[in-house]
Amino acid sequence: MKKSLFLYLFIIAVLMNVFTYKYFASKGSDEVKALKIENKKLQDSTLVMFNKSIDDVAFTLEHNDRAQNYLEGQGEIAAFSEKVKQALLAYNDDPAGNKYVDQGKMGEQKFIINKMKIINHRWIIADYSNGELWGEVLIKYFVNEDQSISFETIESYLYPKQLN
Repeated sequence: MKKSLFLYLFIIAVLMNVFTYKYFASKGSDEVKALKIENKKLQDSTLVMFNKSIDDVAFTLEHNDRAQNYLEGQGEIAAFSEKVKQALLAYNDDPAGNKYVDQGKMGEQKFIINKMKIINHRWIIADYSNGELWGEVLIKYFVNEDQSISFETIESYLYPKQLN
C-alpha cells in the first residue's frame, strides 16, 4: 500500500510539473506575441511622428530650396533668418507696441510679438499678445537694396477674450 501511495504521489507530481511547464511555456509565448504587437504599434507611431515632423518643417525657410535660391547672396540662411527676426522684434520696444500686429494699445499693456516663424522668402507668421489677449498675424517682408528689412501686415486676427 505504501508503494502504491508513493507511485500515485509521484504520478501526480509529474503531472503537476507537466501542466506547470505547459502553462508557463504558453504564457511566455503569449507575452512574446503581445510584445511584438506593441513593438509594431510603437514603430508605426514613430513613423507617424517622423512624417509629422517632416510636414512641420516643410513650411520653413531652412527647408525651402526655392526660397533659398531667391535669397541667394544674402549670406547664410540661419544668419539671414536671425536678422529678419531681430528686425521685426525691434518694433516690440515701441511704447505703443509692435505696429505690425495691426492692433492698437488696449489699456496699459501694449501688443508685442512673442514668437514667429519665417515661412519662406516673403512671409512670416507670428503670435502676439498684450498679456490678456492673444492673436496671430501674417506679415510680408522685403529685403531692400540697402539690406534693410521692411515689413507689411497682410492679415491679423485677435482671438476673443475667454471668460472663465
